[in-house]
Amino acid sequence: MNTVTYILNFAIMIYSLSICLYYVFLGLVSAFHLIAYKKSNSFVDHNLLLSSPMAPGISIIAPAYNESKTIVDNINALLSLHYGIFEVIVVNDGSKDDSLEKVIKEYELEKVDFAVNYQLKTKEIRSVYRSTNKAYRFLTLIDKENGGKADSLNAGLNISQYDYFVAIDVDSVIEPDALLKMIKPFLESTDKKVIATGGAIYIANSCKIENGQIIDIEVPRNMLARFQVLEYTRAFLMGRIAWSRLNGLLLVSGALGLFDKNVAINCGGYYSQTVGEDMELVVRMRRYMYDRKEKHSVRYIPDPLCWTEVPTTLRMLGRQRNRWTRGTMDTLWIHRKLFFNPKYGRLGMVGYPFWFFFEWLAPIIEFSGFCYLIVLILLGSINCYFFLFLLAFAYLFSVAFSFYSILYEEFTYHKYRRVEQIYRLFFTSLIEPISYHFLNVWWALTGNISFLKGEKTWGAMDRKGFNSKE
Repeated sequence: MNTVTYILNFAIMIYSLSICLYYVFLGLVSAFHLIAYKKSNSFVDHNLLLSSPMAPGISIIAPAYNESKTIVDNINALLSLHYGIFEVIVVNDGSKDDSLEKVIKEYELEKVDFAVNYQLKTKEIRSVYRSTNKAYRFLTLIDKENGGKADSLNAGLNISQYDYFVAIDVDSVIEPDALLKMIKPFLESTDKKVIATGGAIYIANSCKIENGQIIDIEVPRNMLARFQVLEYTRAFLMGRIAWSRLNGLLLVSGALGLFDKNVAINCGGYYSQTVGEDMELVVRMRRYMYDRKEKHSVRYIPDPLCWTEVPTTLRMLGRQRNRWTRGTMDTLWIHRKLFFNPKYGRLGMVGYPFWFFFEWLAPIIEFSGFCYLIVLILLGSINCYFFLFLLAFAYLFSVAFSFYSILYEEFTYHKYRRVEQIYRLFFTSLIEPISYHFLNVWWALTGNISFLKGEKTWGAMDRKGFNSKE
């Protein structure tokens, strides 16, 4: 029994130290890359692309399902983007609220005859709308049968006219210069073909928004939303920057991503049988490029480019995290061939194993560790001093990493400009490891169970709407 206990203790300690070292490593890589990025772009005038003949056209595809509360604000933001040649394609995915009627009325739309090129199979497109007002000539509305987000994006791809497309959640607000910054890596890359770029996502809850633009940035008043500010800051500012630099990035957020349309269509478009369509597409596009032996990269833009509304209730947030877990598991299973496969370079040797061991497996191991701890307590086999030391170390490491992320955001983009906002985030960092973290572990476990049961539903997400007090 002592031997078994020793082996288990040693295994848990090695796993925990590996996670800590991994995150320290990613934090350092992100820090150096962000400093270099800020320095190299400090004198760049992205507006030069507005008049450049080299700037390609971009199709913006925004699926919408029951988004009545925010859809007009978001379309206004999309139509006011600073870019030369672009179109906005809003896909109404069989909404049951008045989203369709609102958009038709607001933008003076009418049905038009449109021959759809079904390069990608989708649910039936009922109607295509265009505006009678020339001010909205770049706007197209698709009304289709409900098929999910992936199906809606494929429908948008079928009628899009440009070589690059942006996939965006319609509950998000894009910064006006987002397209200029996201297209830049495609134009300046010479040794590798850039197939996708993603940008930093910030949280819009409690922010003041007018005409689809962020007017005043505020830390969310709702505590669940504030916890997610820390999550997003760590994930985008300290995680994806590093993976982009290491060329091991597996994910471009579904809230905002810019893609090479030909590569996306050639590898089959979005897979509609998963709820993790954003991650799955990026991995499949990368596999496609590796199989063709073409050098490529997925880039991450650390600039704050997009603001999104996040869930503010345990029920809605639990649904979202359950879905994220199922999407991750689905992608890892579909592309299991990547696992430590040198044929797929850093994607197979570093990126995929990290997601397997430290994103998917971590909550399961942590929960198992709780159960193991209870057994040790019941058996009287626990060293209280050593246990308290490990507990304090885990807590302080978590808080320190959050502090580091907050401070780095302040030293770089400084979106939260008032001192009391920073104090609120610091306070949130202190209580997150002993409250919100355990909820995430539980939701990840239920997501695993749902995946094993074969659950494929997306789950309705109720929106509060922008400018709500939460």
